[in-house]
Amino acid sequence: MPDRHGTALAFDFGEARIGVAVGELELAIAHPLETIAAEANDARFARIGALIAEWRPAQLVVGLPTHTDGTEHELTRLAKKFAQRLKGRFNLPVWLVDERLTSLVAESLLAEAGVSGRRQKPALDQVAAQAILTTWFDTPGQAL
Repeated sequence: MPDRHGTALAFDFGEARIGVAVGELELAIAHPLETIAAEANDARFARIGALIAEWRPAQLVVGLPTHTDGTEHELTRLAKKFAQRLKGRFNLPVWLVDERLTSLVAESLLAEAGVSGRRQKPALDQVAAQAILTTWFDTPGQAL
C-alpha cells in the first residue's frame, strides 16, 4: 500500500504524447496538468524532471495499456519500459495501473465540460492521466 502523504504524478504514456496529471494523496483528488508532446526521449525526460522538481511527488503512477480482455500488446511493453526508466532516473516509487477505460472516461469528462471534437485532442492525454490517477487512488495497482 502506498504512502498517502504528499503529491503523486500520473502519466498516460503514448509514443507521440505523454499526458500528465497531479494529485494530492491525502485528499485523493487528481487534476490534469499538461501534455508532453516531445518525441525525443531526452526532451521528454527533461520535462518530466522539471515537473518532478516543481511538484516533488512522493509517488509516480503510470497507466498500463492492454487489450480490452487484459492481454498485453506492444504499447504495454513500452509503458512498462517507461515506468522502469522513471524509477531508475528519479528513484521514486512507481505504480502501474490498468488504464483500459481511461480514454473513454477522459472523452466523457471533456464532453461534459463542453469540449468536443478536435478541441479534445490537446487535453485528452492529460485528462486520461487524471483518470489513471483517480483509478490509482481507489486501487493502487502494482508497484515496480
